[in-house]
Amino acid sequence: MKHIIKAPLITEKNTYHNAAGVYVFEVEMKSTKMDIKTAVEKNFKVKVDSVRTSLCRGRSKNTKFGATKVAHWKKAYVKLQSGEKIALFEGV
Repeated sequence: MKHIIKAPLITEKNTYHNAAGVYVFEVEMKSTKMDIKTAVEKNFKVKVDSVRTSLCRGRSKNTKFGATKVAHWKKAYVKLQSGEKIALFEGV
């Protein structure tokens, strides 16, 4: 279950979602919504209300060392039940 969630996505835009109880994670490409729900519930000890996923396309990136490619990745918007919070995002 720990390999499904790769990293939390903490950006300025995502902090606005946190106020509404929605947290954003980078997840494994092959994971399903049910896999993500159980992984978040087990890892953070919270109750999940809903999960939305989004596929982010890779792109080409030019650096001074030449052209590189950013791989495709998947992110999940996890909405928690009312009153639930994840301490990782709250800065505790």
